[in-house]
Amino acid sequence: MGSKSLARMRVQYHGKEFSKSNSADDPFEQFKLWFAEVESSGDKLANAMTLSTVSAEKRPSSRIVLLKKIDRGFVFYTHLTSQKGRELAANSSACLSFFWPAFHRQVKISGDGEVLSRAEVEAYFASRPRGSQLSAAISPQSEIVESRQKLIEARSKLANELGGDEVACPDNWGGYRVIPHAFEFWQGQDDRLHDRVYYRKADSFWTKERLAP
Repeated sequence: MGSKSLARMRVQYHGKEFSKSNSADDPFEQFKLWFAEVESSGDKLANAMTLSTVSAEKRPSSRIVLLKKIDRGFVFYTHLTSQKGRELAANSSACLSFFWPAFHRQVKISGDGEVLSRAEVEAYFASRPRGSQLSAAISPQSEIVESRQKLIEARSKLANELGGDEVACPDNWGGYRVIPHAFEFWQGQDDRLHDRVYYRKADSFWTKERLAP
């Protein structure tokens, strides 16, 4: 794609004014307000977020995962032996990024990932569709595999072996809770004069500042 084609794709951003004065004092509450707006619009991927991790060799890596719960942190599930799992085990620092283009909004959350309890993991695994359970059970996530067909065959084999029995939650399947220490809310505005509000944890309190676009 040439530079002229890219120039024609320029987006004009606009949105409601967003500032320190009209944002919530608690960033979790502000996130829930924005998230509810996106979800109520019918966006079925409102909970899609980019998870960035850093390897032991200090090489960054990003991928899209799905937010499954918000409590004192942001929860997602994965294989603990996957690339993201191995990287979080070596370096707990993580960054989450939400992008909601219809609203011209982004949220960036910086924090540390902690492994979920086995009880949390097993309870969520039991709620998943059976097909998803089977796929999780047979997948050596992030490892090299010969073909998709081999995965399909492994899933079918396990399904036949189990019959109507429950699919056990694999030992290497788990999840993480990213505990934030900083939030940045970005609201696109005309002429690229965007609104950015930055929250930072100081002891047990949140402070907030406006950032230049």
